[in-house]
Amino acid sequence: MTAERLIKIPPLESGDRLTRDEFERRYRAMPNLKKAELIEGVVYVASPLRAEAHGKPHGDIMGWLWTYKAATPGIELYDNPTVRLDADNEPQPDAILRLKEGGGSWINEEDYIEGSPELVVEVAASSASYDLHDKLRVYRRNGIREYMVWRTYSQQIDWFCLEAGEYRSLAANASGILCSQEFPGLWLASEALLSGDLSLVLQVLQAGISSPEHQAFLSALR
Repeated sequence: MTAERLIKIPPLESGDRLTRDEFERRYRAMPNLKKAELIEGVVYVASPLRAEAHGKPHGDIMGWLWTYKAATPGIELYDNPTVRLDADNEPQPDAILRLKEGGGSWINEEDYIEGSPELVVEVAASSASYDLHDKLRVYRRNGIREYMVWRTYSQQIDWFCLEAGEYRSLAANASGILCSQEFPGLWLASEALLSGDLSLVLQVLQAGISSPEHQAFLSALR
């Protein structure tokens, strides 16, 4: 009994303050746990995810990103991957888009992403979420070039670009379209996405994929 107590690994609980090594040790010991993050040394264990507030928008954003990835050899898309950012931060973003080669991140020998992917996307309930506070500061400090947050309760999309070490909000063009600075041709009709007009979302994305900017990006990737 004493030996069993000595080797028993405590469960992850929200609010725990852990090193990254201890966080990973406890996470590995909980195979049924689907999502936990370490942000500034503090553990966040995800609650069960609601269908309309998270599952549906998550699926929609993944479809948009997958369509772009399918047309853009040389980049990779990941759904809920663990990312080793630094000694105190190991988030598990809803989606990541990264360059296969020559970017700010890589896949390590344990099959984890390390470094700073070019685009991180999170689906959040509201502006009170840590996605728009603690996580935003962590992503900014670690050089994540673009960061998008879909606030599902208020139906708003925040898309940030890193400039001179600070995040600025990406401004829509004259047609109301948000255009990625890191991934040319990744165009988002945000109002259409929020209203559920996925046909228009794909139509605008296809226009981006057909743009000269995207063709030049493909040439650079090759």
